[in-house]
Amino acid sequence: MPAIGVILLTFLGCMLAMVWLGPVAERIGLVDVPTKRKVHAGHVPLIGGIAMFGALLLSCVIFAEYTQLLALYLISCGFIVFIGVLDDRYDLRVSLRVVAQVLIASILVFGADMQLASFGNLVGLGDVNLGPLAPFITIVAVLAAINCFNMVDGIDGLAGTMALVTFLGISYLGLQSGNWSVVVLTFVGATIAYLMFNLRWPFKRVPKVFMGDAGSMLIGLTVVWLLVMNTQGSDPLFRPVTGLWLIALPLMDMTAIMFRRMKKGQSPFEPDREHIHHIFLRVGFTPVQSLGIISLVAVVFAVVGILGEQYQVPEWFMFGLFLTLFFAYCLSLQHIWLLSKWLRRWRGINKT
Repeated sequence: MPAIGVILLTFLGCMLAMVWLGPVAERIGLVDVPTKRKVHAGHVPLIGGIAMFGALLLSCVIFAEYTQLLALYLISCGFIVFIGVLDDRYDLRVSLRVVAQVLIASILVFGADMQLASFGNLVGLGDVNLGPLAPFITIVAVLAAINCFNMVDGIDGLAGTMALVTFLGISYLGLQSGNWSVVVLTFVGATIAYLMFNLRWPFKRVPKVFMGDAGSMLIGLTVVWLLVMNTQGSDPLFRPVTGLWLIALPLMDMTAIMFRRMKKGQSPFEPDREHIHHIFLRVGFTPVQSLGIISLVAVVFAVVGILGEQYQVPEWFMFGLFLTLFFAYCLSLQHIWLLSKWLRRWRGINKT
């Protein structure tokens, strides 16, 4: 199974699916309508996630070998896409979405018997084994991964680029032959196809699409399946702390924002305009500039994690560095008006 063959097939399959699904989405109302929080031109089809899922099924049928584990993964993906489409179309209550996500996470934990049994040697005193808490913590991790990619989906190309960085990082660290390499390569090809439509690049005539909640939640679910499979067991491909670095920016942004909302007495799922991309837009960066800067930071984080894995930097050091950056990010959000003022001044100086 040549890697380029999987990527090319899923790229073309996802691209054709988006072309075909666009008019269908318009007819059934599966479109994103501009609002005060969503500024874009016209109705944009929310079909990226459905197209990605279709490409995933196609590549698994052609390239993968049937196993119960793969079947359970595809079933969980089908459920998450279904819930995502309903949310895109009818704007489901947060409580209903969370319950659905917990049930879907249970497929991984209890159906596939895959759990975060250990966090590795995070504090330098030996492996942090989770024992009976493993199922509960795994479900929390699934919800975190699903929602961190969902929350970062705020400007064109951002969620797709964050996903592409993560999937490329996983493929670099642990790409082997077999079913799960098919899954990783599928999302590389499908995400590239989606980004071409979402950013309308390199051809402006390409119809714009959004991935919707179906797409962002599908990506988050897939990422957590891959991370659990690659970091747990007797012969893991990489350490759990390395997985943190591969999703560092979306995870930091989601966690910091949710803590800030709860501190204000708000629901942690209440939408606002305090995410990292909103900050860049507020200080005067264009959406394209914001996408470029944030994507570069995500790449740097992933590279740091990969280098730490390759050179076997102690896990406690990598975890401490991750926490330091996370606390710096939280501190920046608490003083966001000062940071915004400094960034505006910096931009003004550099324009002169």
